[in-house]
Amino acid sequence: MPCPQGDIGNIFSLAAISAVEKSNNVQSVTDFTTGPRLLLSCTCICLGEPSNPGTEKTERIKMNDAARKITAVAAAEQHYREAPNNIEAEQALLGAILMNNDAYYRVSDFLKPIHLYEPLHRKIFEVAGDIIRMGKIANPVTIKTFLKADEKVGDMTVSEYLARLAREAVTIINAEDYGRAIYDLALRRALITIGEDMVNIAYDAPLDMPPQTQIEDTERRLFELAENGRYDGGFQAFNDAVALAIDMAAVAKERDGGLSGISTGIHSLDSKMGGLQRSDLIILAGRPGMGKTSLATNIAYNIAAAYEGEVQSDGSMKAKNGGVVGFYSLEMSSEQLATRIISEQTEVSSSKIRRGDINDADFEKLVACSMMMQKVPLYIDQTGGISIAQLAARARRLKRQRGLDVLVVDYVQLMTGSGKSNENRVQEITQITTGLKALGKELNVPIIALSQLSRQVESRDDKRPQLSDLRESGSIEQDADVVLFVFREEYYVKNMEPRDPADPKYAEWEALFDKVKGTADVIIAKQRHGPTGTVKLAFQAEFTRFADLADPSFIQYEEH
Repeated sequence: MPCPQGDIGNIFSLAAISAVEKSNNVQSVTDFTTGPRLLLSCTCICLGEPSNPGTEKTERIKMNDAARKITAVAAAEQHYREAPNNIEAEQALLGAILMNNDAYYRVSDFLKPIHLYEPLHRKIFEVAGDIIRMGKIANPVTIKTFLKADEKVGDMTVSEYLARLAREAVTIINAEDYGRAIYDLALRRALITIGEDMVNIAYDAPLDMPPQTQIEDTERRLFELAENGRYDGGFQAFNDAVALAIDMAAVAKERDGGLSGISTGIHSLDSKMGGLQRSDLIILAGRPGMGKTSLATNIAYNIAAAYEGEVQSDGSMKAKNGGVVGFYSLEMSSEQLATRIISEQTEVSSSKIRRGDINDADFEKLVACSMMMQKVPLYIDQTGGISIAQLAARARRLKRQRGLDVLVVDYVQLMTGSGKSNENRVQEITQITTGLKALGKELNVPIIALSQLSRQVESRDDKRPQLSDLRESGSIEQDADVVLFVFREEYYVKNMEPRDPADPKYAEWEALFDKVKGTADVIIAKQRHGPTGTVKLAFQAEFTRFADLADPSFIQYEEH
């Protein structure tokens, strides 16, 4: 299979070697088919016997000549290496399609006109496909009206060439094999394209493209080629899907807690979500001060600290419990994020840690905690204003180098899109959320993306967030598999405190404050494969820590 998704470093090397071999005189190319065009030395397709054996030699020479002259080049260009191609396979496939249109459906799910090397063959394949999809018959007679009548193929007209293709095709049995051979060669040409572009840009780099950007762009293109360069997609047999579902259930049965997904470390949340499901885009939103970053760091650390790997048959590591976590912190520095996590684990106030207001016992706790955390597979990227393309490239690299099971982005509104000047912010956010969803599927990891809420929440009497409060784009709600809102009523009740303790309303306020103090609601506003509702958690603001409520008198979950 071409370009299997795996160690992209090997693919990168292949492209680089291919490019360097041609670096003395390279030509920039932009698609599967572009490249140096040389005189072809092809043989004809003789799948069947000529009707007149006496003319076999003449016909063979005639078809050879046609194949050679499909692409003519100047003598000065013959020092180029010819791009990988197989004219005979293209002729055999087209002949099979013209003889029996069913052959088209054997290759149409993965083979496109652009994958064929010869321009005339691409045109024939495209026209034949259009005619067949319209429910009509594609044969030399119906196709020739859509091709240039005066075009010559060697000494033959296009009509004669089409008739010869159909006449020499005996069976459609090998049509798929021809198609795969053509597709593989198209992928090789695409690798050459990437390598040539890499060399050309490195020699004449624009001012706005530093080397790191070029590396990330090349890496992105190679990953796209590895992902798109697979012809095993399409429909999947139902029994295969059932087998995968049973495997997932078996994993859930064996895993601690009986979850099908990755445990967040917060049991009341896991019980309603089944853990974090792979490839899901999970939006975690809230107004400032609600604790969305705290909840995200709690979950990220819980997963990383619980990591337990097992060696697979191919030598790779797979998480049995917990997982490797990548955390994009666009708002806070890595030091600030680490301070929060240390505060949570040691129960030493983060404000005291920042001020240095700690005693010897607290300092010993911090040192012991830092030693324990050295083995925790939690990786932080603190690049501000990162683009979706950069984020994806770095996530792929982390998965390749260290492994990756969960990705956290804090937060969506601080990211940038493609950088096109004509895009408004709504279009940019749409591009970001669509990119995150695609990245989750590509890497097969859950992505927790934090998001702001619009200010209209503050103008309502009921401050509980709703899906319509998601800021700047409806695509956030649309692309998300799960939407969680963090809501702390304590935050709003505290600001309602009467100034005069003698005020009759003070006792009423105090009773309400005591009821909500130290609690937080995680509202499951959307869950594609589960119920919505509200999970009530404990929140310790001093240590920025969320946890399950120890008091059983609290209602742990309210289903909507």
